[in-house]
Amino acid sequence: MHGSDKHFSQSFHSPPCVSPMIKVDHVSKIFGSLTAVSDVSFSVSSGHICGLVGSDGAGKTTLLRMIATMIRPTSGSVFVGGLDVVRQRAEVKDVIGYMPQRFGLYQDLTVAENLDFFMDIYGITGAERVKRRKRYLGFSNLLAFLDRKVGDLSGGMKQKFGLACVLVHQPKVLILDEPTNGVDPVSRQEFWDILTEMKRERMTILVSTAYLDEGEKCDRLILMHDAQLLEYATPLDLKLNYSDLEDAMVQRIQAIDKSLAEENFAS
Repeated sequence: MHGSDKHFSQSFHSPPCVSPMIKVDHVSKIFGSLTAVSDVSFSVSSGHICGLVGSDGAGKTTLLRMIATMIRPTSGSVFVGGLDVVRQRAEVKDVIGYMPQRFGLYQDLTVAENLDFFMDIYGITGAERVKRRKRYLGFSNLLAFLDRKVGDLSGGMKQKFGLACVLVHQPKVLILDEPTNGVDPVSRQEFWDILTEMKRERMTILVSTAYLDEGEKCDRLILMHDAQLLEYATPLDLKLNYSDLEDAMVQRIQAIDKSLAEENFAS
């Protein structure tokens, strides 16, 4: 465990949130001698976009995987839509859509065949199947590419199609792990246009991103570093007294690293 765990857990208090769609309560995840996530607490209101930003190796992916029921917390609890992700895992999986960094599309199948596969999994049939294909491929501008193999799509098109596949069962909560990493600026904007539309329909979205211009589009931001939650605030509040969001994030992380170095030296 980090020697500074107590210091950070005492400095952060999650703001009150009425009936949160996502509630993370003092969650930690330990792999052997490594603490990947340490005593993290926050909540996300229904219909909000919450961005997860921070340094590489901060624990963002581990945190998202716990919320998405992929791995169990070592301690603490996570609730999605009032459901416990450990004790009610099957029910939680029905209300979330999870898109990991490497989303499992079948490269040798066409766009239509991949989407049909996902709709088969969720038992979507008949007229509803036609409706959802038109809706989500329309959002993604992929209706003209039904017969193209996924392996032949551009990187940006693959990411938008991956999102369409996650959305096809119309989840209440969307969990995305750096979905636009390495994608061109136009495709990134189109991807976020889809997220904005989903927000209008009251979907709750938790998304990690390496792009701070995307962070500006979020209702609230979680800043993580070295397994710790450093800040949970609106983008405007987070960059208060700094030149921009990037400066706020860098300065905050550097200040923490300096504090830790001084603590370790003193001990």
